[in-house]
Formats: sequence, C-alpha cells, structure tokens
Amino acid sequence: MPKEADPIICRLYLITPPKIDLARFADDLARALEGGDVACVQLRLKDCADDEVGRAAERLMPIVHRHNAAFILNDRPDIAKSVNADGVHIGQRDASYTEARKLLGPDKTIGVTCHDSRHLAMEAAEQGADYVAFGAFFPTITKDVETHAAPELLTWWQETFLIPCVAIGGINASNCGILAQAGADFVAIANGVWGHPDGPKAAVTAINRMIARNL
Repeated sequence: MPKEADPIICRLYLITPPKIDLARFADDLARALEGGDVACVQLRLKDCADDEVGRAAERLMPIVHRHNAAFILNDRPDIAKSVNADGVHIGQRDASYTEARKLLGPDKTIGVTCHDSRHLAMEAAEQGADYVAFGAFFPTITKDVETHAAPELLTWWQETFLIPCVAIGGINASNCGILAQAGADFVAIANGVWGHPDGPKAAVTAINRMIARNL
C-alpha cells in the first residue's frame, strides 16, 4: 500500500574511513560533528582486529553521542552488542538480519545493504529492518562496487514504503542534493567529508546547505 505523502527530511549519515589513526581521528570526528546536522556515524573499519574495533568504538561513541547522533557499527552485531552501540549495518555477505536482531534485541537499529535491488529492499523491510541502503549512485574510491543505482530508485521507495532509505556511493557536497531531491532519507558519505579540501567541518556544513536547497 502506498504510504501517505510526508515531507522529506534528508540527513547526513556519516561513515568513517576504513582505516584511522584513532587519536587523530577522534579530533577530526569532533570537528566534523560541529559542522552541522549529522544523524548518525557508522564505524566502518576493515581488516582490523576485533579488539581494535572495540577500542575505536569505545573512544568515538561518546563523541558521537555528545552531538546527539547515533553510533552504528558496520558488519559486526557481536561487537555492537559488546560496546552497546545504537545499532549495526549489515551487508548481503554479513550476518543475516535475523541473526543480528536476535543478538541485539528489538530496540537497536539494524540497517541492510540492498544494492540496486527492489527485491532485496522489500525482503529486508518485511523482515523488520529499520532502514534499507541503496547504491552506489556515483563512482567511489571508498570501496569496490558491483552495482549502480539510479535516483529513481529512491523516488520509488519513498513513494511506496515507510521504512527510511539511505543513499550511498560517491556522494559529496556537490551531488548530494540530487539524491535528497529524489527521496533519500539519508545520504551516507565517507570520503566526501574526510577528503574535503577544506576539512571535515566545512564538508558537513556544505552538505547540509546543499540538502536544504533541494528539499
């Protein structure tokens, strides 16, 4: 059943770099969060030992919470549970939604990567996911991508389902407005913030400004 037309409110979903110098990055993260509205921060550390991810979560989560943002772990519901994170984001090759929900309980946020697939997104929604993530929308250097999504996918989802959708992949201050206008509830950005020539704080400010212009 189509959902009622509600005003679209698009917010920044900030993703950490895959590798960080924890002491330096803690300062960078605090500066980024001072730049404007950030809905949540996903800790996405690849090829790191479990204890390293846990230490990073314990160091960064208080910074995120001080700025009224949620703290999400990538891939690892077990570590999310151990550090009492606000939720977890799982990919199609990670733990299943059912496994993550059983481990984390009913009150934690669980998001699911759905690539460019309407079927995967509808399946995740039926299972109870708190949000679905589509992408990649633009070329990205953050990770190798196998699928490419069009903005029309966001419009279709926004017009049909109540569960929020996240746009991801190559998004920055220059192109995020297109996705906000198309219907993204959140734009997930990594290098578009951390690689911004004027620094992460300026990037967050610019992204929020561009989102506002396109709603």
